[in-house]
Amino acid sequence: MPRIFVVDDESGITEVCRIALEDSGFSVDAFNDPKEALAAFKKAYYDLLIIDIKMPGMNGFDLFREIRKIDDRSRVVFMTAFENYENEALKAFLNINSDLLKKPFEMSELVSHVGKELGRELVK
Repeated sequence: MPRIFVVDDESGITEVCRIALEDSGFSVDAFNDPKEALAAFKKAYYDLLIIDIKMPGMNGFDLFREIRKIDDRSRVVFMTAFENYENEALKAFLNINSDLLKKPFEMSELVSHVGKELGRELVK
């Protein structure tokens, strides 16, 4: 079962993401505090990280940079409601496997996006 790591400071978003992904056969660990997420991160455990960019205390870019120090093979999908972060994300992480999911998104779009990132065809 693929393991997904979701971090967003809005609990409603992490909850609906968790439910949608678990209903589609993924195992999900969801966090609302990026520092708690970093403390709980397990090397070589997650198949994909889904991280919001704009969060208090530590933004998603900084969180991912810290995670890469622990596990340099981590794959990430950034999510954001702010279009101005799109170019920053692409420039900052051009040399890694990263993607951007724009909020708001439908849960079916999330599941499809995750399936594509993991190379799985998901039919729901």
